[in-house]
Amino acid sequence: MNVKFNKVKILSIFLLIFLASCARAPVYKTVPPSKRVDYPKAPPVMRKDLVHTVGPGETVWRIAKMYDVDSKIVVRKNKIKDSKKIEMGQKLLVPKAAPIRPVVTLYPTDKWKYIIIHHSATDIGNALAFDRYHNLRGFTRGLGYHFVIDNGTKGKFDGQIEVSPRWLKKQDGAHCRAGGMNPKAIGICLVGNFNSGKITEKQMDSLVYLVNRLRKYYNIPKSKILGHGQVKSARTDCPGKEFPWSQFWSLLSKNK
Repeated sequence: MNVKFNKVKILSIFLLIFLASCARAPVYKTVPPSKRVDYPKAPPVMRKDLVHTVGPGETVWRIAKMYDVDSKIVVRKNKIKDSKKIEMGQKLLVPKAAPIRPVVTLYPTDKWKYIIIHHSATDIGNALAFDRYHNLRGFTRGLGYHFVIDNGTKGKFDGQIEVSPRWLKKQDGAHCRAGGMNPKAIGICLVGNFNSGKITEKQMDSLVYLVNRLRKYYNIPKSKILGHGQVKSARTDCPGKEFPWSQFWSLLSKNK
């Protein structure tokens, strides 16, 4: 009798523990389909093979970074023997390239006090074309600007930011002698003629992005962001009579 009683007692205790634990367990309810939230998935990055023409100051590393690919793959696919010796104008296959992105390195210095905006006064162009032209004009260091923002011509993407060797080497510009600006002003050239044409939407987006990065890092006030023609004693209407200054200032403030 005692044995049976003890077994019953033990079973009763286990049953009470089990029921108590079940009572404390969380209850999960199924969310009705009508109330479910489907979070959008990030769109896949569209990659494709493309041919890139090497511009002034570009390296295999910088080109690979621009297209989010491994530099070793670029070297292998193009059978490059020495990655430090690629040439301006050379065409490189970039396999499975992502959409291009700017690679703008900022260097600590108190040198830069102004930002000067230019237009090329040409309908087409890119950094390579301007470098060749500036060399013909006798510029010993070639391309006089620190940055060029393309308009989708000469094999470059609309809004693409090209970084000049002058910027990479922390050199003075050769874009605005008026006001003694070359040693203290960052020169940005937009491809286009804004006396007769208009800046593209992507060019404006890139300009705002670039100017905001530069002015914040180098603590350049808005009062020292000028068009070439706004510099005292400059005899030019650059960056053109149709340059949309009000739109530029508005976007610059919004995209801080």
